[in-house]
Amino acid sequence: MDHIAAVEQQMVSERMRRKLNEVNTAAQAHLAPVQDHINFTLQQAYFKCAYECFDRSRKQDEVSNCVEHCSVPVVNAQQHFENEMAQFQERLNRPLMVCQDKFESAKFQQNKTDAVNEMESCVNQSIEDNMKTLPHLVRRMKSSFNISA
Repeated sequence: MDHIAAVEQQMVSERMRRKLNEVNTAAQAHLAPVQDHINFTLQQAYFKCAYECFDRSRKQDEVSNCVEHCSVPVVNAQQHFENEMAQFQERLNRPLMVCQDKFESAKFQQNKTDAVNEMESCVNQSIEDNMKTLPHLVRRMKSSFNISA
């Protein structure tokens, strides 16, 4: 790879990194209430429930079972959140891979600057399309976690 190609590749990588940082920032902002609910409301309920499990009249197995039962809502919520985020990531990655494939093909068939511009346009469109799904994703998670606000 010659020096110019290496610089172009670095520029493309930097532009993609910036766009992905934008997605990450937007996702964190949209998902903050859901994460807050899991990390504070559900965790607090878990610890209160688990505290009640520690009774000297109970056997160790009973205490362990009780604590495990208390953890179910928070564990389920965390798993649900992680699954939703993995699906979001997958939906984002697929079109980005298509953009990368188009770029690899185009850079040999046309002016490299045009190929870079097309790649950037493709990436921007893919990211914008996926970012539009964030409010729906958040509404769906809030509904499944019974978050009113």
